[in-house]
Amino acid sequence: MSRAERAKEYFLQGFACSQAVALSFSDVMGLDESVILKIMLPYGGGLGRLRLTCGAVSGMASVIGMVFAEAENSPENKKKTYAIVQELCGKFQAETGSLICGELLQGMKVPVQVGGEAEARTQEYYKKRSCAEMVALAAQILEDYLKEEGKL
Repeated sequence: MSRAERAKEYFLQGFACSQAVALSFSDVMGLDESVILKIMLPYGGGLGRLRLTCGAVSGMASVIGMVFAEAENSPENKKKTYAIVQELCGKFQAETGSLICGELLQGMKVPVQVGGEAEARTQEYYKKRSCAEMVALAAQILEDYLKEEGKL
């Protein structure tokens, strides 16, 4: 099973977009899944349902940090890590038209609700939105990059 398929499956099991992407790379990050679930939960719904940066993108960026960033606060470390994030986010945006959760939902013709409680994950929920595809796309972009860089 590819990382994209794995991420999509996690999403369809009810995990937030951010969790689904990060969980599919738990082995690469060297983190226990329970830690990933806690760290990544606030990024779901475009950061706590504020509909800002797409959770799938946040998950992708978090994996990049765990794989490529050094444990030092140097300008070189930031420059390298930010460049990777910018490159992969550019690929995601080129495919989807946006990095913003609310804009992506609007493009799916889904009413955008900021805040409040998450909708129940029903068959209707999955039919009206393509978030599972966004999660798979982010995971695929990241998987391809990690393979190119010899990290997978």
